[in-house]
Amino acid sequence: MKYHWDKKFLYWGVTGTVVLCSAILFYYALFKGADISIMWKSVIKVLMPILDGLGLAYLLSFLLNAIEKKLLYPLAVKLKCRITDKTKKMIRNIGVFLTAVIFLLLLYSLIMLIVPQLLSSIQSIISKVPTYFNQISIWLAGTLKNYPEIEKLTIDYWADIENWLTTQALPSAQKMLTQASNSLLGGVWTFLVGTWDFILGFIISIYLLAGKEKFCAQSKKVIYAFLNEDRANTFLNNLRFTNKTFGGFLTGKILDSLIIGILCYAGMEILKFPYALLVSVIVGITNVIPFFGPYLGAVPSAIIIFMVSPVKALYFLIFVLILQQFDGNVLGPKILGDSTGLSSFWVIFSITIFGGLMGILGMFIGVPLFAVIYAAFKTVVNQKLVKKGLTDETTFYMSSCGNPYINNHSDHSGASIRFSKRKVEVTQNKKTVSYERKKDETDHTDQS
Repeated sequence: MKYHWDKKFLYWGVTGTVVLCSAILFYYALFKGADISIMWKSVIKVLMPILDGLGLAYLLSFLLNAIEKKLLYPLAVKLKCRITDKTKKMIRNIGVFLTAVIFLLLLYSLIMLIVPQLLSSIQSIISKVPTYFNQISIWLAGTLKNYPEIEKLTIDYWADIENWLTTQALPSAQKMLTQASNSLLGGVWTFLVGTWDFILGFIISIYLLAGKEKFCAQSKKVIYAFLNEDRANTFLNNLRFTNKTFGGFLTGKILDSLIIGILCYAGMEILKFPYALLVSVIVGITNVIPFFGPYLGAVPSAIIIFMVSPVKALYFLIFVLILQQFDGNVLGPKILGDSTGLSSFWVIFSITIFGGLMGILGMFIGVPLFAVIYAAFKTVVNQKLVKKGLTDETTFYMSSCGNPYINNHSDHSGASIRFSKRKVEVTQNKKTVSYERKKDETDHTDQS
C-alpha cells in the first residue's frame, strides 16, 4: 500500500523546525553574542581570499570589458581575423593579461610615486610646525591688537597649545614618522604582495575574469533549477539592476575623483599653493564619498595650508569651492548621470546610516547599496498598489485634505482624483448599488 504524505503535517513539521531553530539562534545571539562574533570573524577570515577575489574581479571586469570592446575586437576586425571560439578565447586571455598588468602598474605607481612625496610633505609639516605656530601667533597679535582683552585670552591659550605640541605631540609624531619612512616604502609593497589573502584573491580574480561568462551561465542554471521561470527572471532582472547601479556609480565616482584630484593638483601648482600633491590626494580620495566628501577633504587641507599662510588658506577654500561646483554641476552629471536616482535627502540618509554601521567602507558603498534597497521597496509598494487597483503615481497622493477617495459631489470640483480608473469604477458601482438598495428599501417602507 502506497503511503501519501499529508501536506498539513508536513507544513506544521517544517514550521515547528523553523521556530525551534529561530529560538536557538535567538538564545545564542542574546547570551552568546561574543562567541558568535568570534566565530563570524573566523569565518570571514577564512573566506577573505575569496571575497578579495570577487571584489577585484568585479572592479577589474569593467576594465577588461573596455579593453576587449575598444581595443582587441576592433583590432581583430582590422586584421581580418575570423571571430571564432578560438579567437574569442585568445582575445579573452590577452585581455585578462593586459588588465592584470595595468592593475599592478597602477598599484605600483600609486605606492612608489605618491607615498614618498606624502611622507616628505608630512615630515616637512611636522619639522616646520614651530615656525608655523610662530607665524600664526604674529598674525593673531596683529589682527587682535585693537582688542586687548581678546588678544590676552587668545595668546594665553595659544601658548599652552603650542607648548604641548612642541614638547609632547611633535617629538612622538616625528619619531613615528622617522620609523615609518624607513620601512613604509618597501613595507607597503611587500605587505600587499606578501599577504597571502591578497595573492590568493588576485589569482582568484584572474580565473574569474578568464571564465566570467561560464561562471555566470552556471549561476543562471542554479537559479532556474531552484526557482520557477517567472521568479528566476525577476531575480536576474534585479541582479542586473544592482550591477548597473553599483557598477555605474563606483566606476563613475572613481573616474570623477581621479579627474578632480588631477585638476586640484594642476590648479594648486599654478596658484603656488604649498603641499600640492598631499592636498590633491586628500581631495581626490575624499571626493569618492558623496555629499560629505568635498567638506571632509577641504577642512584638513585648509588647516595644513593655514599653518603656512592664512591668506593662501582662504584662497584655497575659494578654489576648492569653485572646483566642487564644477564637479557637482558639470563633471559629475556628465560622468555619473542619474546612476542612483536618489534625492539629496536619501543620499545624506544612506551615508549617515551605512557610515555608522560600516565605517569608511559604508560611506563609499552606502549610496548605491541604499539605491538598490530603495528601488526594491519602491517596486514592492507599487506592485501592492496595482494589485489593489490603485495608482502608483506619488503626485496623486499629495493633497492637503489627505482624502484618498474620489469626491463625486458636484460642489467639490477642485477635488483631485487619487485612484486608478478601475478603482474609480468599482467605487462608483458600489455607491450606485448602495443608493439603489436604499431607494428600494425606502419605497418598500412607504408602500407598507
